[in-house]
Amino acid sequence: MAFYSFGVSHKTAPVSIREKVAFSTEELDKAIADLKNTYQVDEVVSVNTCNRTEVYVVAKELAHQQVVNWFAYHSNVESKQLADSIYFHAHQQAVSHLMEVAAGLDSLVLGEPQILGQLKQAYSEAKNRDYLGQLLQKLFQKTFSVAKDIRTNTEIGASAVSVAFAAVNLAKHIFSDLAKSQVLLVGAGETIELVARHLKEAGCTNIVVANRTLERAKSLADEFSAQCATLNEIPELLVKSDVVVASTASPLPIIGKGMVEKALKKRLYQPMLMIDIAVPRDIEEEVNTIDNVYLYTVDDLQGIVEKNQQQRQKAAQQAKTIINTQVKEFYEWLDSLKSVDYVREYRQQCEALKQTSLDKALKQLSQGADAEQVLKAFANQLTSKLMHAPTLAIREAVKSDKNEFIELMTEQSSSRAK
Repeated sequence: MAFYSFGVSHKTAPVSIREKVAFSTEELDKAIADLKNTYQVDEVVSVNTCNRTEVYVVAKELAHQQVVNWFAYHSNVESKQLADSIYFHAHQQAVSHLMEVAAGLDSLVLGEPQILGQLKQAYSEAKNRDYLGQLLQKLFQKTFSVAKDIRTNTEIGASAVSVAFAAVNLAKHIFSDLAKSQVLLVGAGETIELVARHLKEAGCTNIVVANRTLERAKSLADEFSAQCATLNEIPELLVKSDVVVASTASPLPIIGKGMVEKALKKRLYQPMLMIDIAVPRDIEEEVNTIDNVYLYTVDDLQGIVEKNQQQRQKAAQQAKTIINTQVKEFYEWLDSLKSVDYVREYRQQCEALKQTSLDKALKQLSQGADAEQVLKAFANQLTSKLMHAPTLAIREAVKSDKNEFIELMTEQSSSRAK
């Protein structure tokens, strides 16, 4: 049996393809049943996220065109369209790919941690559906351990590599406990949503979302247990805000120097961090001249992101070294299973030979044959049959110059003789 992984991801297929091959729960059960029956697949784990739909299987043999046909049949997309979008890995390459995915090396944002949780969920669902056997269970458990090792011993997830994440990291550095800080988010677009998500993960509980459209502000605020407001309320909101993050599509600045000065006076000049990640600016550049106000722009954060991306690239190389070692270790475990199977099979053969020879000897004794002659024949025949396979193996080892094997066999024979 061998390992295979295949699917589509943000690296190989556009959204128009990815959304068509994403399985619902009902579709997945049907597709997996077909995969197991049609292609004699023993074990399956399917991973479905916004950026990837991929499958990990244990099967005797599987080919790229077979999985293309399978995807095409269950997604109503022509095979020709899918052929170039579906990646296919076999054996050690499949194992290595899974570990790289778990470590965030194959993610849209290098080193992002969410994929590990998604893999664990996919593994749990496969286990609940009895899709798993010994091999994939061992592989996924090993993979989770490797991912943890990489996160602990490399800097793969230590640095912010998105503007939204960098903004929150900056706030954490200035205000060590965001749970005690009041945050004002200006805007309700995708970037602000990401900032809100990172803030919640960082423990922030006091968030206000201000937007031109109150309905959109409320929708985002409800998702993160925050309050909502309109842009007109910003002057009053600034008075209580320790951190302000702005990202709207406004053509002109929304927050001016005078507005900030008035708010700061009412705050009794307590420090305020302002992060403007809008283009054009949402916060007037002159705000940066006000004492106790620290203004950072998208350019400032982009510099941090680029530097951190370089750090993560170095960490990714370290992670790959760890993965290469762990893949080798995993296959050593697989080889040990093979040796167990070989020993079991050889013992069964020996047992069958013994029983055949014994039955023959007992029959001869029951017919009145000389007991000594029967025992000698029994011993000679059994010894000859048991020595046949090892003798052939030793001869082949001599031809192949496998000296270590010959020495081991000699040592084992000597120890038994004693």
